Amino acid sequence: MKPVVWIGSSLREFKDFPELVRSEMGYALYIAQCGKRHRKTKILKGFKGSGVIEIIDIFEGNAFRTVYTVEFKSAIYVLHAFQKKSKSGIATPQLDKSLIELRLNAAKQIEEN
Repeated sequence: MKPVVWIGSSLREFKDFPELVRSEMGYALYIAQCGKRHRKTKILKGFKGSGVIEIIDIFEGNAFRTVYTVEFKSAIYVLHAFQKKSKSGIATPQLDKSLIELRLNAAKQIEEN
């Protein structure tokens, strides 16, 4: 089973989620550690070939997301956890995508060392 590595402030952000959301997403991360995908996950568009996956949970009308990558052999890297507040559909906001890209690059550096 692969370990989970939290990049940047993703763990702190994750801990701010409601308990039921953390529990569901924690289980989804466990499933990822076992090499499978939870039913509440989907591939995040815009990150071709990097195995970036998001867990989506709706709780009391609020959308919560945790983004991780399975690209690397040694670990599951959690790149970002956030409450989606955009009113413009289901797309991930550009600011969050930019942060995910930065943290994906940080995970690549960790893997190289």
